[in-house]
Amino acid sequence: MSSFEERERGEEAKFAHDASLRFKAEARRNKHLAHWACAEMDVTDADAIANYVAEVIAVDMTEAGPADVVRKVKADFDAKNVEIDEKAIEAKIAQFDIQARAEVLSEA
Repeated sequence: MSSFEERERGEEAKFAHDASLRFKAEARRNKHLAHWACAEMDVTDADAIANYVAEVIAVDMTEAGPADVVRKVKADFDAKNVEIDEKAIEAKIAQFDIQARAEVLSEA
């Protein structure tokens, strides 16, 4: 195997590893966001919280970026008469993104 092929395989492995870490961090961010949203909506049932976490993680798969998550959480807040706007949700996403990335990197 040539050094070019070895380097190419190394780059492919790094890309796959980085993609895996990004996916884990985004899922962890969405988990934190879902827990925060449940607290804001006064949801305390453990099963309901677990289901909401799964819903938020799943909705993030529909399009690139967090806009789909913001729309879902905002709609859920509106349904529960929680007065939190999109900017506040986006700020929480940014906060939880930093936290989740640090957590995932510390585990890697």
